[in-house]
Amino acid sequence: MAEDTPKQRRSHVVTQGTSRAPNRAMLRAMGYTDEDFNKPIVGIANGYSTITPCNMGLNDLAKRAEAALEDGGAKSQMFGTVTVSDGISMGTPGMKYSLVSREVIADVIETAVQGESMDGVMALGGCDKNMPGAMIGIARMNVPAIFVYGGTIKPGHAFGEDLTVVSVFEAVGQRVAGKIDDERVKTVECNACPGAGSCGGMFTANTMSSAFEAMGMSLPYSSTMAAEDEEKAESAARSAEVLIQAIEKDIKPRDLLTFEAFENAITLIMAVGGSTNAVLHLLAIAQAADVNLTIDDFERIRAKVPVFCDLKPSGRFVVTQLHAAGGIPQVLKMLLNAGLLHGDCLTITGETLAETLADVPDEPPKSQKVILPMEEALYKSGHLAILKGNLAEEGGVAKITGLKNPAITGPARVFDSEEEAMQAIVDEKIVSGDVVVIRYEGPKGGPGMREMLSPTSAIVGRGLGEEVGLITDGRFSGGTYGMVVGHVAPEAAVGGNIALVQEGDTITIDARERKLHLHVSDEELADRRNAWQPKPPNATRGVLAKYARLVGTASKGAVTDQGDD
Repeated sequence: MAEDTPKQRRSHVVTQGTSRAPNRAMLRAMGYTDEDFNKPIVGIANGYSTITPCNMGLNDLAKRAEAALEDGGAKSQMFGTVTVSDGISMGTPGMKYSLVSREVIADVIETAVQGESMDGVMALGGCDKNMPGAMIGIARMNVPAIFVYGGTIKPGHAFGEDLTVVSVFEAVGQRVAGKIDDERVKTVECNACPGAGSCGGMFTANTMSSAFEAMGMSLPYSSTMAAEDEEKAESAARSAEVLIQAIEKDIKPRDLLTFEAFENAITLIMAVGGSTNAVLHLLAIAQAADVNLTIDDFERIRAKVPVFCDLKPSGRFVVTQLHAAGGIPQVLKMLLNAGLLHGDCLTITGETLAETLADVPDEPPKSQKVILPMEEALYKSGHLAILKGNLAEEGGVAKITGLKNPAITGPARVFDSEEEAMQAIVDEKIVSGDVVVIRYEGPKGGPGMREMLSPTSAIVGRGLGEEVGLITDGRFSGGTYGMVVGHVAPEAAVGGNIALVQEGDTITIDARERKLHLHVSDEELADRRNAWQPKPPNATRGVLAKYARLVGTASKGAVTDQGDD
């Protein structure tokens, strides 16, 4: 069935005619006049909350956008979306709800926009799942849309260093190892997060905002602006103006979210050293947009794209410094000139990507150190490697930047939850050469696929980041680095081979060969499988239980709306 045009969508609710009088009566209560019924109705999906600093500035941006929509000849309808603060819930049972919130956000936006026959939607988000959640909903509906990022936090400072929230997690590990005292931990805690905005390195929020800019779903430069700077508010207002134009031109998300646009996003993520979560989220968005993106596409693109931005967590700089150096447009221009991007992809402004980048310099200012010349790249190929083997037949995701030796073979230390693993690390029961296995933390098993930032940061804080491996069917924070592999699929809860690992088994993680191997014979694995029994579900009622029943494998994005699959 053909999709409605903007005018047809409006006719469902507000055009003239006796039959629509009750609909118009409800809108008149909100101040609508006869003239307003011929204007496009634009939803503002506002992720504002005081749950997290990532989102606490969004309401001001939403109000600027609301005024710009009204001034531009549209009628705005604002509604709220939820958020879960990954940083605050990290290491707690609350983290189970984080990835679940991605699906809730998508459902909320779809429900509001479709239920009210809106002609377009602007989504505003700050914390990690706000962005992919919004884009999944946007891709499903295919109504003209734009994303507005709430902005990055400015770096904290102490001891002559730039700090991020990850600095606090690592300080905990350093304290456990006896390298620092409680006073230093408290100083880091009190100075790491100085105000509004999302975590300041190239962690998940900044990774996804950058990817959306590369895909043309948000305005140039907007993905690296600081939350508290005036240019961020101005960008929100400009985004409203561009959205009105997109409605008039009938530019829909799926005109932008093509296979080539996803390739551009992956290329950009490799260049900036982005989060492992980008693999999960881009697969999910592609599924919603009916684009046949697979986990193997990430490995194919990784092989040809260098990492040439020196950004935290494994690098030196934060995203506000990337912005000052030229932002994502500067990185994209360099990639375009190198023949690594599809310049003919359309953007929300109606221009192609190449046209958008036409006036961007070929090289960044020589005075900056964040964006390196491509011939002086930190790594010749990308940092997000897809590992496969008898422990991950569908694949696992490893972030391999910052490692001197991207391979380890050692005895398995097996834990059936994050809490058990964390206790062993704190008790110094994990030693050099071990391979930590954290399982039953996958999409179904957790449920919710928690991030393992606390264990990985504690390992790094103890000085074992190069000497201890960690694999999990859970996820990692964008702030994680080290010899770690996440998203292992099939997960333990559905009988993946990670469920069959026993304490002391030998495991090899080899990022160079892209292998994740359990040194156990096929015959022994078969015997173990025959003896294996699924664990009882961790949730039997409520949203977690519903999620566990519906969610698919991480290798396809861990989505709850799986279409015909």
